[in-house]
Amino acid sequence: MDRKLASILVLLLCLSQALSQMDQDMSSPEEMDEAVDISSRILDANRGISRTLMEGDVAMPRSRNAMKCYSFYDCRWEKSPTGLVEVPYNINDYFLSHEKVTIEKAMNTFHEKTCIRFVPYTTQVHHLSIESKSGCYSSVGRTGGKQTVSLNAYRCLYPGVIQHELLHALGFHHEHTRSDRDKYIRINWEHVPNGASSNFAKRDTNNLNTTYDYSSLMHYGKYSFTSSFGKATIIPIPDPEVTIGQRTDLSETDIFKLNKIYKCDEQ
Repeated sequence: MDRKLASILVLLLCLSQALSQMDQDMSSPEEMDEAVDISSRILDANRGISRTLMEGDVAMPRSRNAMKCYSFYDCRWEKSPTGLVEVPYNINDYFLSHEKVTIEKAMNTFHEKTCIRFVPYTTQVHHLSIESKSGCYSSVGRTGGKQTVSLNAYRCLYPGVIQHELLHALGFHHEHTRSDRDKYIRINWEHVPNGASSNFAKRDTNNLNTTYDYSSLMHYGKYSFTSSFGKATIIPIPDPEVTIGQRTDLSETDIFKLNKIYKCDEQ
């Protein structure tokens, strides 16, 4: 069945159910979106998919980190003579027009706050291919050639999720894997499932002289990967009540790191 026709049928079904649900759920879409953190959305979307992922949404290979790039294998995207870092992208035609707009709006957030510019793909060798595969995931940094960023059309098209996966593509790992994380969070290993410990492994990162960022869009929530319902796997220290796993936008430190690693203030 044509996807546009299928979408219309689904919309009609949803509308027919809406009246009976109004008295039970008066939450706005914005309020419902706020109710679930980024990591919960991503891990739920990726549950059961066959693709091998690290830390829930990082596609292999992952042999380097844009926070610590090496000259022989630079994982950063190149800066153009204009001083802008152009990242070519193509959005697969599977996405409907309004879905493409949602993705491009998330990209525009980077344009407003950094020297990163997502530009339409023409003939560039290195580029992002935005596709609706079976979950939300990305490789870390520029891997070379065509690299897929998966944003499942039914489960991943939230602004924060899109920005999260684009940050991976620009070269950033999750905040809870920082080399200095043990000063700021405690991992409750007793609630980490067998075989899932690699999702909490520390990375050899250059943290750019920034403080640990609990508010980073790259920080997973307290219950990520838990094997025990209601039992946290990540506890902020010394204050366990600090909010982590925010879902709204790039944090100030996320922006600072992007501008610093890509030398946005330098021509």
